Amino acid sequence: MTQRWAYLGPEGTFTEQAVQSILARNPDVPVDLAPSAGVSAALDQLRSGEVDAACVPLENSVEGAVPLTQDELTHGEPLVITAEAFVPVTFDLLVRPGTDAGAVRTVGSHPHGHAQVRDWLAEHLPSAEIVMTPSTAAAAAAVAAGEIDAAVAAPVAGSRHGLTVFAHDIGIVRDATTRFVLLRRPGPPPAPTGNDRTSLIVSVDNQPGALLSVLSEIANRGINMTRLESRPTRSKLGEYVFLIDTDGHIAEPAMADLVAALIRRSVMMRWLGSYPRMVGTNVPAPDFATDDAYDAAALAVSDLRTGLLRDGG
Repeated sequence: MTQRWAYLGPEGTFTEQAVQSILARNPDVPVDLAPSAGVSAALDQLRSGEVDAACVPLENSVEGAVPLTQDELTHGEPLVITAEAFVPVTFDLLVRPGTDAGAVRTVGSHPHGHAQVRDWLAEHLPSAEIVMTPSTAAAAAAVAAGEIDAAVAAPVAGSRHGLTVFAHDIGIVRDATTRFVLLRRPGPPPAPTGNDRTSLIVSVDNQPGALLSVLSEIANRGINMTRLESRPTRSKLGEYVFLIDTDGHIAEPAMADLVAALIRRSVMMRWLGSYPRMVGTNVPAPDFATDDAYDAAALAVSDLRTGLLRDGG
């Protein structure tokens, strides 16, 4: 059956490129793509059942987290991550044919796009007004419609809208990368691959050592944490929840034990999924945290309960 996936549109965004990357790894899955006006719109479609999945940006190597996506995952109706994609980000300044520098009075882009080209704009177009748009492709569409003079966008957006390149590859960091995630409604996670990531959100009391206790649960199970970020609880100034990425899959004993421990501590706010890691390799677990070590320990405890003693027991 053909699935329908939403993504941060319109056509020509880096998010569409991310979706195509995920589809290339799942060639047997027939999918119709549906561009959405924004991150919240795409996730609303997913939550309502209008689409089967939604692809949105999560973080960027230059500007860090995408706050709207993180807030949707934290405070909206629960969703889970089932795949990720890393997309190299190259920004061009796109204009209508025949436009010269003196005619560029307004420059539009997504906030992350503007952040990555601010140095170039300050040097070459210091008087231009900065206009925020829902996406880089939306900025290109606005240029084509005559609403603004230039757009900071992906090169593909220029060809889609009949624009020309005023300046190529103007980002502060030339090897910038954005991480995108494919979200679905809660369900069983993808099967473990041996190189997976588990994401979750924890909420701890505002008291000394509360976060440390969570981090200790992770470290004591030999699990490698790769990301820790805070977001406001929205209930009181100065109180936060924490979004965490770790190496491993919930099907593995160490990760399952960690999740159970966080639930027992009443700090597990949301499990965001276990899914294949696209970039990098999981840090090998220490000897005490391997699947075999967990199996051997479980057997030893079972023997102790039945009165059977083994060497080392």
